[in-house]
Amino acid sequence: MREGFFSEDVLEAALAAAEVPRQGEGEALTAVDVGAGSGFVTRGLLARGLRVVAVDRSRAMLEELKRLDPGAGVLEVREGEGGALPLADAAMDYVFANMFLHHVEDPGAVIKDMVRVLKPGGRLVITDLDRHDFTFLLEEHHDRWPGFLRQDVERWFVEAGLTRVSVDCAGTDCSCESETGQGAASISVFVATGRRPD
Repeated sequence: MREGFFSEDVLEAALAAAEVPRQGEGEALTAVDVGAGSGFVTRGLLARGLRVVAVDRSRAMLEELKRLDPGAGVLEVREGEGGALPLADAAMDYVFANMFLHHVEDPGAVIKDMVRVLKPGGRLVITDLDRHDFTFLLEEHHDRWPGFLRQDVERWFVEAGLTRVSVDCAGTDCSCESETGQGAASISVFVATGRRPD
């Protein structure tokens, strides 16, 4: 399903925006993948040698994540919810969330909790959908938000205390077809980044 929705370009845009170093460049870094699902972002972080905590609310997804080969990285999985991450304050160098925000009730509160677990100087990276009018996604995929206006995402980042905030095009679209014949959607994807002050 993921491959039909968005390409590897989303991952590359997220890693580039966060300036995640290549494997072997510098000290060991930590990251959390919020709403990790099948491990799309987790795999990319492990490939760069990071210690990754993959958080998901689904125990079935967590069992799938445990089967990933961590390669040069270190993988830990934890059951948890956005907005109440099972992590200590200031514990992580990076927080990533891919196609997660449009499933939460209160994006601003969830972003504040993501910032809570960032170390000073750490970076938050969110990739998600721009605002759209495809109602079948809300109905069939149980999305709570029809994507987002970029200025709203930028405001939530600033209100959470982040600096160097940027919300830009990820350079790719999310594409899918309705399961009930309501048409097809092609929606641009944004990548939002911000840094927790030192």
